Amino acid sequence: MNKEDLRNHYLAKRMILSPKDLESISEKITFQLFSNFQFEKKKVSLFLPIERAKEINTYRIWEKAMSFGAEVAIPKINKSSNEIKQVLFESVDQLEISKWGIPEPKKGRIIAAEHFDIILIPLLAVDSKGNRVGYGKGFYDRFLSKCSPRCKFIGLSHFDQLEGSINNVSEFDIKLDACVTPNRIYRFN
Repeated sequence: MNKEDLRNHYLAKRMILSPKDLESISEKITFQLFSNFQFEKKKVSLFLPIERAKEINTYRIWEKAMSFGAEVAIPKINKSSNEIKQVLFESVDQLEISKWGIPEPKKGRIIAAEHFDIILIPLLAVDSKGNRVGYGKGFYDRFLSKCSPRCKFIGLSHFDQLEGSINNVSEFDIKLDACVTPNRIYRFN
């Protein structure tokens, strides 16, 4: 399938999830993530959920990563450059909701892309090769292209299944190293 069809399909699937289903999915993904990846003293980029889009509740991931001594940053969109910068996330008091419904930091220390060990990435779909479908603006691909080769790119997916192949992958799309779902870990390489 092409990206637009997959985007529409998975957005529709996500919108029919009940609050209870979404909470269960979020808890399972948090468990899978910390059971399979090392966060101790790491620099981690974590997206915060767009509630109206029924994104995974990542606040628990933030709390748990902090308990392991991780430094956690969250993205802030720069509208003029169409890029994201990562700001150290220390308190929910830092947050404001953007016009897109994204919780973003009002202020804080910026962490450069090359310093991260783990980037946790939102997605709508992922294929068996680690190609992901996001919202289609390319913010994450631009950011990931600046990261160190040692950094792990980990997608978080509501659904356990992978797509066979995404048809219209571009040369600018950055592949994931792994994807965490409620019941599985997929590793790509």
